[in-house]
Amino acid sequence: MHTELAAAHVHSSSAQRAKAIIGSCVHCGFCLATCPTYQLLGNELDSPRGRIYLIRQMLEGASPSRVTLTHLDRCLTCRACETTCPSGVQYGQLLDIGRDMLQARAVRKPRERLFRRALGALLSRRTLFAATLRAGQWLRPLLGRTLSARIPARAGAGAAVPPPRHARRMILLQGCVQPALAPTINAAAARVFDRLGLSLVTVKDETCCGALSHHLGATERALEQARRNVDAWTRHLDEGAEAILMSASGCGVMVKDYGELLRHESRYAAHARRVSAATRDLCEVLSVADVAAITGSGTARRRARVAWQSPCTLQHGQKLTGRVEALLEAAGFALTPVRDPHLCCGSAGTYSILQRELALRLRSAKLGTLLEGSPEFIATANIGCLQHLAAAADVPVRHWIELIDEASAA
Repeated sequence: MHTELAAAHVHSSSAQRAKAIIGSCVHCGFCLATCPTYQLLGNELDSPRGRIYLIRQMLEGASPSRVTLTHLDRCLTCRACETTCPSGVQYGQLLDIGRDMLQARAVRKPRERLFRRALGALLSRRTLFAATLRAGQWLRPLLGRTLSARIPARAGAGAAVPPPRHARRMILLQGCVQPALAPTINAAAARVFDRLGLSLVTVKDETCCGALSHHLGATERALEQARRNVDAWTRHLDEGAEAILMSASGCGVMVKDYGELLRHESRYAAHARRVSAATRDLCEVLSVADVAAITGSGTARRRARVAWQSPCTLQHGQKLTGRVEALLEAAGFALTPVRDPHLCCGSAGTYSILQRELALRLRSAKLGTLLEGSPEFIATANIGCLQHLAAAADVPVRHWIELIDEASAA
């Protein structure tokens, strides 16, 4: 697919990158079969190929319209198309460039920009989000059924977190919303790794990974958050931390991209590449042998039936399909069959807020496939997916590391 850059974009490195990405697309249409929004809406412009056309038009000088904005906003950034594409089109990078162009052209209405800015500020500030959530939970009984249903119930503290006591240590990202919504997740991870002789430590100066700001179009804020984390984590890597662990796959895929995002900054490029190279999802560090050792290979009474929901950021963004499934089976859990595991659940960061109707339709379809095998639990690897599914699921939705922790403690 050829793109003739408009004069205003000829000297832009991002436009040149977009042109190269578009040039790798051969119009095969394989992406249509795995795109959740195209499957729902049947509109070519709600497919990766259609959105590529819209971005190409902007690059060639066309003024973006509300139509362009609507169809780009509807994209989940699930990247299932990248997994399917035989030509290796880096659609996620192209979409980021297209959204940045829309942001620069001020196509969005002022009230929309204000809402998105406020949403990003709230969700990316751990203390502010925790205080707001607690206030909502306190007021929940006084709210109507519809509104109260959208406020998660208060999570229990869970078992104690072991203090750092081992010579081997790794950094564990705390996250923005996860400590308030599900503090048991990181606590479970710390206990599992403690049993293996490895301490997980938190870093005081870290901030949001930047994923929320990045996907809301606040690119400079996302880059500033990335720089702050690179500074904070580099010091700990220098002091002997072996890796940077992620218990939320959405954060993991963002941090693994720091090297690319900061590649043009002389002060940060090398450090960012180092941070990205050191970043691991929990399932990349925990082995089947480790799980078998701490769980006793899974006794009969532990063999709960579990439906595994692989977040898009894990299977498409990080290409880690099959890792968690093997760990759950090593712990003795029986995995139930799930149809169309490649399709998004509809959470997608802030998508479930900004595109609620589509998100609910996707959630309904995903829960239908997850519950077909009559599981006792649904397991996932990302806090957004967990909360989104748990709000409508008939069975508990847990992070997979919590199930490993409980199996190893039994």
